[in-house]
Amino acid sequence: MIQRVQSIFLLIVAVAMLAVTFNTIWEQVDPGQTQKMKLTAWSLSTYAIENGQEGALLAEQAVFIIGILAIAAAALALYSLFQYKNRTRQMFLNMINSLLMGITLGVVVYQTYQANADINPNAQGAFVIGFWAIVVAIICNVISNRFIRRDELLVKSVDRIR
Repeated sequence: MIQRVQSIFLLIVAVAMLAVTFNTIWEQVDPGQTQKMKLTAWSLSTYAIENGQEGALLAEQAVFIIGILAIAAAALALYSLFQYKNRTRQMFLNMINSLLMGITLGVVVYQTYQANADINPNAQGAFVIGFWAIVVAIICNVISNRFIRRDELLVKSVDRIR
């Protein structure tokens, strides 16, 4: 049944991972307030700062791996959502999804570390909504796995009574 509580958490996982693809993940401004770096799921961009606002695009580096991993994690969460008849498979898919989201988080941290070394090694950048969406997705995935496990144990205990 799709109306179970773990289905809500799996839907939140899918929405959060799709939010990663549309939002900024990390931002950093250089010490002279002349350049700003932005990491999204698709690119690492450097902008000039003019009058306190983002100005012209100075450089852009493609980072497709974050977007691809985020879309794969969202698709896997949606696929897992509809595997409610086979709870063991659903738990396995969620385990794989946790690994996928962990890899996504690792790639984000690596990219921000590398970019931070270029622009301002003395200060950390600011993680924004895209980063926190990954964290929310991982937490919701763990919670959904706990509810699936509880359902599986309940079904096994009822079968034992019969």
